[in-house]
Amino acid sequence: METANFEFASVFAWMRRISLLCLCCALNGPAGAVGTAVGTAIENTAVVSYDLAGTPLTLQSNTTTLAVAERINVAVTLQSPQTPVAPGETGSALLFTVTNTGNGTETFQLSIDSLVAGDDFDPTPAVPEIYFDTDGSGDFNGGDQPYAPGTNDPDLLADESISVFIVNDIPAGVANGQTGRSDLIATSATGTGLPGTVYAGSGDGGLNAVIGATGGEALDTGEYLVSDVLVSAVKSQLVSDPFGGTEPIPGATLTYTIVVNVNNAGTAAASVVRDTIPTFSTYLPNSITLNGGAISDLADTDAGEFDNSGTPAVVVRLGDLTQANNPQTITFQVVID
Repeated sequence: METANFEFASVFAWMRRISLLCLCCALNGPAGAVGTAVGTAIENTAVVSYDLAGTPLTLQSNTTTLAVAERINVAVTLQSPQTPVAPGETGSALLFTVTNTGNGTETFQLSIDSLVAGDDFDPTPAVPEIYFDTDGSGDFNGGDQPYAPGTNDPDLLADESISVFIVNDIPAGVANGQTGRSDLIATSATGTGLPGTVYAGSGDGGLNAVIGATGGEALDTGEYLVSDVLVSAVKSQLVSDPFGGTEPIPGATLTYTIVVNVNNAGTAAASVVRDTIPTFSTYLPNSITLNGGAISDLADTDAGEFDNSGTPAVVVRLGDLTQANNPQTITFQVVID
């Protein structure tokens, strides 16, 4: 059984891993544009052809050779939506990706800045304050590895990414509707500087390293929103194979259960659950239930439907939720292809 926990404000936000526009994307440039790999040899030879007394001749010039130097670039991209929090909440995480957009292997040092201008309050960095998304789930949990500067700085190949959480505590005196911002900063261990700055012999293979357009450093900003209503969603799965066992083989049925609760006073208005059908599986028709009652696959008068107008998904509308509505339990099934 696997579980995933989510919190949100007035509108139910089901997918925590929504990729948002990086606030510094103009500086970072697109991930993937690494260019020719460091150390690649570029050779060139000219050929001269001419005629001597009616005989065609050719000769070659000497060959020029150089090895491509390392270009240092990095991108930091926020993955979390605006994250609802409660006054005094501890351990609230924001998810980012750090991508080596240079053309060689580079080590990056990570840091957090929660004193960001333009917000209503300053989150307080937790101890530890930065974690790696060790299990790749996108959800901060006890299995994620803390980052220790100088000990496990991420060493990334060209175009390689790593997922990173920054974790903050929320001051007790904040008010509903206020926002607090926090940055993740990634800095090249080789160095930083103006684009074009050369670090002689510091690149891969002892070649020169040249600072690229990002200056060898990048950041992005996440935001917390103080909310007067916090909602949790816990998702679990049950496997039933065609032979009466519980092995996830092709043809096995996965029953997903989502339990939604309102955890404090307030109303989560117009709450909607949308759950995308996993890749390598097919939705089992007419398998949606809400609190034990069947929901048809059609977009009709009941609370949900199977939406296959784009990416196939189960959609259930829970309406305005308060603690009095707890719990709201949704189930549906898919078959492994």
